[in-house]
Amino acid sequence: MREPAATAPDVCSAKGCPAPATWALLWNNPALHTPERRKVWLACDEHRSSLSDFLGARSFLKDVEPHPEPAG
Repeated sequence: MREPAATAPDVCSAKGCPAPATWALLWNNPALHTPERRKVWLACDEHRSSLSDFLGARSFLKDVEPHPEPAG
């Protein structure tokens, strides 16, 4: 019997960052999305602030939540 494939951790959305994601940044662009729609960028601890600042400067950031580790 074959073992199930290991699930790779989700990685940070910062360009070139291979670190596992520990945060989910929930956002939307009100010019493109309905108010209840949430897009997600993932962030490691190091990039949480810079990605949040980028989205916040555009008034896109709606919430920041811990990103769960994959079960396994």
